[in-house]
Amino acid sequence: MQFLKETSATVRLQWLIWVAVCLIIFFSILPEDGIAHATIFTVTTLAFYVLVIYGNIKFLYPRLWETGRKVEYVLLVIVLLVGAGLGRGYLLIYLANQFVVPDKPESMDLGMALNFVIAGFLSYMLSFVFRIAIAYFSLKQQAEEILLQKSQAELNLLKSQVQPHFLFNTLNNIYYEAYREAPRTAGLIERLSDIMRYFVDESPKDEVSLQTEIQFIENYIALEKIRIRHKTEVSFVREYNPDSRIPPMLLMTFVENIFKHGVDKSSSENKIDISLIQQNGSMMFQTCNRIHAAASKEQCHGFGIENLRKRLNMLYGNRFELNIEDNGQTFTAFLKVPLS
Repeated sequence: MQFLKETSATVRLQWLIWVAVCLIIFFSILPEDGIAHATIFTVTTLAFYVLVIYGNIKFLYPRLWETGRKVEYVLLVIVLLVGAGLGRGYLLIYLANQFVVPDKPESMDLGMALNFVIAGFLSYMLSFVFRIAIAYFSLKQQAEEILLQKSQAELNLLKSQVQPHFLFNTLNNIYYEAYREAPRTAGLIERLSDIMRYFVDESPKDEVSLQTEIQFIENYIALEKIRIRHKTEVSFVREYNPDSRIPPMLLMTFVENIFKHGVDKSSSENKIDISLIQQNGSMMFQTCNRIHAAASKEQCHGFGIENLRKRLNMLYGNRFELNIEDNGQTFTAFLKVPLS
């Protein structure tokens, strides 16, 4: 929709330019040569300008010159200018002989042909001015649209800040009500509130503390465990500096994969091992879970791992290690990244 708005505005601008050119040509010829000759000359000249200008800026220049085919471009420009110039000249003379001065027919001579070709060259040079003008107005309109979108984004941000705060306050009220009757339920509500606050306040940041990220993972695990029929054994080993920082949601893919693909909700033999070790300026994060009969192969080959790998490439280049191992009995994921 935005593209259509920008295109229509540029098209309207070009129509206004051509209408103005048409009127200038017509009224400059009208006093001396009359309506018939002024109309023929205006229509023919305008068609010639359109052919040369748009033939260059819409077809020849972008398809040949900008793609490196410069010799072909020069040759075809010469063909265009000579052909369009001579074609315009012969057409003007023919129409004038037929409708303006049939009793005094004119013919094309070398001087007239040269003038028409030179006029074609001037139109060719004008095409670049025309192209720059169109690009300028297009960029100007895009800049205005960007400012409008920025203002709208700021307004949406204000709205988004109001709505979560209302939700957090409501969850806090529910938490206090639940705490008197069901402390365990209240604890789960608190974890859910912390997760939502993480999404709103922390996930948009470039980096978060390891302490914040681990707390988020622990809250997620606690909420996932209530969806599993049997008790799930989760071992989470942590040795780290709480002030170390990593990009948000970097470790979540592995944990989410476990509960999405690596846990049999009807089995009592689910066991999950997670470790996060900070050592020599790097963080090593590993998850390990048993593979059950109904486990999905997507844990190893799903979009989550591939998207994570792309994100790691953008964040760390070649300064990370990501290993996935499936031995038929257990699924292990290992990640090592430098810490800031």
